[in-house]
Amino acid sequence: MEKTLIILKPDAVAKGLENDIVQKYEKAGLRMIRREELVATAATLKQHYSAHVQKGFYPSLEKFMSSGKIVAIIFEGNNAVATARKVTGSTDPMKAEKGTIRNEFGDMKLADDDRIMKNLVHASATKEEAEKEIKLWFG
Repeated sequence: MEKTLIILKPDAVAKGLENDIVQKYEKAGLRMIRREELVATAATLKQHYSAHVQKGFYPSLEKFMSSGKIVAIIFEGNNAVATARKVTGSTDPMKAEKGTIRNEFGDMKLADDDRIMKNLVHASATKEEAEKEIKLWFG
């Protein structure tokens, strides 16, 4: 079975959307196999977002992602990465497909500093990325 990582970001947790979001993935055929609630450290976020650390928006992203509790979840299933990405929806909640998590639950605005979107969820983009991210967040 393929595995993927989903992170419920601080905005999703603050809104109490954990169960609603998990149910969306489960209805799509994925099974939650591990779940961890935590506050992300700067060191972990730098590793997770290593491709973005040198970009101008990174400090705002790190500040947002460490601003409250997050929930890291491993889901498994057939084509777990692609299925999770489809259920999650487009990065921009304003462009997210109808019925996706970001469309149904997302705020149609940028975060307070207008540099990053509060888009509720991170979903691994590839199988290789999922493996790397699962090791990072779950050891």
